[in-house]
Amino acid sequence: MQPLNFAILGTGMVAAYHRQAIEANADLGARLTAVGHYDSARFDEISRAFGVPCLSEADLLASPDVDVICICTPSGQHAEQAVAAAEAGKHVLVEKPMALNLADADRMIAACDAAGVRLGVCFQRRAEPLFQTIHNALRAGDLGALSLGVVTMPYVRPQSYYESAAWRGTWALDGGGVLMNQGIHLVDLLVWYMGDPVEVQASAATLHRRIEVEDTLAATLRFGNGALATITATTTAAPGFPHRLELYGTNGGIQIEGENVGRWTLVDASQAQVEPVGSSTPAGAGSGGDPRGIAATGHIAIARNFIDAIRHDAPLLIDGAEGRRSLATVLAIYQDAGLLVPE
Repeated sequence: MQPLNFAILGTGMVAAYHRQAIEANADLGARLTAVGHYDSARFDEISRAFGVPCLSEADLLASPDVDVICICTPSGQHAEQAVAAAEAGKHVLVEKPMALNLADADRMIAACDAAGVRLGVCFQRRAEPLFQTIHNALRAGDLGALSLGVVTMPYVRPQSYYESAAWRGTWALDGGGVLMNQGIHLVDLLVWYMGDPVEVQASAATLHRRIEVEDTLAATLRFGNGALATITATTTAAPGFPHRLELYGTNGGIQIEGENVGRWTLVDASQAQVEPVGSSTPAGAGSGGDPRGIAATGHIAIARNFIDAIRHDAPLLIDGAEGRRSLATVLAIYQDAGLLVPE
């Protein structure tokens, strides 16, 4: 099998997940060949940490030894870097959010289409078996007609988290606060399960963190079939609690806490097309208390799907169009809340 050479642009926290994902897919020929960073004074240090050469972005794009670029830089840099990678003939796997506005997201999609390369977006929960099973059950109609979705995110990110990097908590490079940075993963699941909202109402505030963007938000969404959903999120709920995602329909409901199912109850379980999932393990705070509190399994599965798409033209779990959906919803919520949204 010919190797598929990956490079990681950006060497922060999330780059470690991409490194694990590449290593875990070595059986499919994936291998890490380089990382990219903006500070040449750190190249030697970063090379030692990752075990591969550290290059400038320009050298990374020009390298004939790179087939795929994983973009793990601050969110505000994603669009320009993805377009440049596509124009250099590289496949692009970009971290969430794919961009900070819809025009940039569309540019990324168009650039990858024009170059004939694949564009994937890292919403790794869609790749996890639990969330795929829920999606299958909803499509099979096991919950009946959906009426209500509930997202609750009582997270904590202390002031030190935002001060750990100058881009955090800024409109220009973070693109938003608790909803754009942390909450967009659950927004992605919500639109995957319930569809794209047709109406939103929202309020947001910066209550306890010294940042430009919101640390607390509440929103109500209405969908095309009339169903409603609520989103409440904060990064000020010390010491941090597991998020909750709840889905209710005319024939049953599912309550998820963290990555565990608390309840999956149907009016008539004998009629279920998909076997309900349960868990007796209490959910820990996970990413609610620490951004590193997620497993690498989702990223591993995303990378595996991405490799399959490149090698065999398989459909991507989250392509550019799917990655755009949650971004559109977050921006609509920000607009109704009266927040400053970058153009």
